[in-house]
Amino acid sequence: MTKRNRTGEAELKALQAALGAEHAAVYGYGVVGARIGAARQPDARSAYDAHRARRDELTRAVKDMGAAPEAASAAYMLPFPVTDTAAAIRFAAELEERVADVYSDLVRAATGDRRRMAAGALREAAVRAVRWSGESVAFPGLAERAGTPSPTASSPT
Repeated sequence: MTKRNRTGEAELKALQAALGAEHAAVYGYGVVGARIGAARQPDARSAYDAHRARRDELTRAVKDMGAAPEAASAAYMLPFPVTDTAAAIRFAAELEERVADVYSDLVRAATGDRRRMAAGALREAAVRAVRWSGESVAFPGLAERAGTPSPTASSPT
């Protein structure tokens, strides 16, 4: 196997993982939208729409590489009960942090336009995470992962 083939395989794997994370985020924002207070409803809707657009973009990118895009799961396990606005806000921040983690892998695996897209998606997820949580990290998608295994597309949300 040539280096080019390994690079393409790594990029496809990272694309599929990002697609899986976007599927999970779209599902997760459905939960957030059902529990978030009226004041944050526009933020939840905006994030939901952004993740749907990224999901569609990644689906096209996987197809462009000649592969079948990963399908969304019927449901995802939530990391904690989301029963009120406070929990919905906490969950939204966690969704964005997970998405940022996966996009950092795609930034490392991709080149050219796809790398720029992944870096932009990483930045957008990091900004949304800060807006939800009120906290930030120096290197979103990297620093908080030190010593932890890389998330996969099948990670529950």
